[in-house]
Amino acid sequence: MKKIRQILIFITFLIVFPSLLYAEPYNQGPQTCLECHESEHAVWKETKHFKAFKDVHKRDKADVILEAVGHKSMKKSEVCTACHYTIVQKDASDEGRAKAGPSCESCHGASSDWLEVHNDFGGKGLKAKDESPEHKKQRIESAISKGMIWSFMHYDIAKNCNSCHGLGRSDINPEIMAKMLEAGHPANEKFELVKYSQGSVRHRFYPPDITNNAKMTKPELARLYIVGQAASLVSASQALSGNGGEKYKAFQTKRLNDAKNALSKVTSLPEAKALIDAPSDENAIKLSKALEGKDLSGEIGDLLPSEYK
Repeated sequence: MKKIRQILIFITFLIVFPSLLYAEPYNQGPQTCLECHESEHAVWKETKHFKAFKDVHKRDKADVILEAVGHKSMKKSEVCTACHYTIVQKDASDEGRAKAGPSCESCHGASSDWLEVHNDFGGKGLKAKDESPEHKKQRIESAISKGMIWSFMHYDIAKNCNSCHGLGRSDINPEIMAKMLEAGHPANEKFELVKYSQGSVRHRFYPPDITNNAKMTKPELARLYIVGQAASLVSASQALSGNGGEKYKAFQTKRLNDAKNALSKVTSLPEAKALIDAPSDENAIKLSKALEGKDLSGEIGDLLPSEYK
């Protein structure tokens, strides 16, 4: 009886303090990625994401917005750090500090759980060129299971982009977002994935020429555009399910309607209409998979940003 009581107490303790059973993944910072991804790091250093770390807290209305949400420091506010900074930890027990603007892990996921797997090419001392196809497949799948978002996982990356640029984070109450907007926080309902990702942040250094920052073909751009609209639609739909203010609702409604209008042009894939009728991550992923290998530039080519048409 005593042993059963001890087990029950232990289980209760883990329920109350789940972090003792499982530590949340944490960011290790952009320097962790620099060793193997110098070219990507160099691109990042020229972006607004990198440069904003030093001055975003000094911009117009920053103090007013902070006051509106009841905080005093952007770098110590969970609301602000969610999008504007990379919180880096030394280990699972470390509280973490804002060490950079949005960086590698902001898009590709906190690396504490997947970095070791990502860097294992089949044994000690082996490089990417030495890795077998079987091991590479296993490595990719294992890293995904541990939270890594690979560059080919376009919907997952688009979802991350929209969570901040679309003010649609599931971990921030829409009422807080509404207060930020009312206080003057920028809101760009025209954020679009192709223009954004293929502009200053483009970092596509792939074999066989890893020195070339590759540009997308027209079919690739078309597919990425559709995935971006899918992510915007789901993001806006989820944001509208909360209790944001009128200005916030108007912002999200505009995003929702624009995404629906864009996706309605994709007449060759029934998955597009299914997503419009029932916005969800599940339906968006189905559409993303249906896009593989398709050339839909003829259907949505005119909707692409002018520089990519």
